[in-house]
Amino acid sequence: MSILCIFLFLTTVVVSVQSLPNAELPAFREAPAFRNGRECPKKTWPSSFNNLNHHRHDPSIIHIAMTLDATYLRGSVAGVLSVLQHAACPEHIVFHFIATHRRADLRRTITSTFPYLTFHLYHFNTDLVRGKISSSIRRALDQPLNYARIYLADLLPFTVRRIIYFDSDLIVVDDVAKLWNINLGAHVLGAPEYCHVNFSYYFNSRFWSSPVYATSFTGRRACYFNTGVMVIDLRKWREGKYTEKLEYWMRVQKKNRIYELGSLPPFLLVFAGDVEGVEHRWNQHGLGGDNLEGLCRDLHPGPVSLLHWSGKGKPWLRLNSKRPCPLDSLWAPYDLYRHPTLFCDT
Repeated sequence: MSILCIFLFLTTVVVSVQSLPNAELPAFREAPAFRNGRECPKKTWPSSFNNLNHHRHDPSIIHIAMTLDATYLRGSVAGVLSVLQHAACPEHIVFHFIATHRRADLRRTITSTFPYLTFHLYHFNTDLVRGKISSSIRRALDQPLNYARIYLADLLPFTVRRIIYFDSDLIVVDDVAKLWNINLGAHVLGAPEYCHVNFSYYFNSRFWSSPVYATSFTGRRACYFNTGVMVIDLRKWREGKYTEKLEYWMRVQKKNRIYELGSLPPFLLVFAGDVEGVEHRWNQHGLGGDNLEGLCRDLHPGPVSLLHWSGKGKPWLRLNSKRPCPLDSLWAPYDLYRHPTLFCDT
């Protein structure tokens, strides 16, 4: 390969990583068509599913919400592929994608990559969080789309009664129906809980020194949970006005700065101690390391149904840089990214 070709290839990779919001979206290979097994219920709803408000609730349909943007698109595509590949009834899965910009381009990308996928794409109005977001320890946590999970009950049709929310930096290696079918009981939200974690880490001294704020957890056994994997009862969410409760803490944070970690602390303040615990296998999180350095990490002990690269280090960026962590090899088989050619005609 000539020196010029090498330079052009490296330049393409750098530009594609750093300037995606204003450049061409990455190209992906077409995913295989995943079909239902014989044991699946008969599919009675149309594949287009364009207007969900006109369809009756069907408990056999699994609804999954994810955000879409240029920066994390490669991760989102890998996540979708992993869900479909391991599902016993992939044709009964509907994806609900949420985006702020370039919706037409994102729709074309998803349609060309997953021609058989049933999905809906929603616009997230960033005005909803304008003036409510304060800076955090990592820039990615400050993006308006990171707060879209707070508004799922408003964005999705009322016929969608339950939703699984997935971050865009994870892969599923088990049948997602097992997660979908958990019994939430009286709870609004289900997620893996980690009660051994030092809860004080997620709030600063200003929070703990305030008698008003520090007593927020009084009377409940508050445990940490990661908001990248959640099962949510949208009917109970709407009835309990939980969007408004989360927004309240965002306004408190904007005024008094009581935490440093983006959209996570409001969820802990509102829900911790009132979460339906899910098996830890459904969120092997932290594989992206911490929020500052993103160092390599190992899996937690126990079985694995979902691997989550929460933290600064993302597998596609580490693979691009030729400095992957060992566990990034588990993400790579789901990567449909079409790499620029390594060869030139000249």
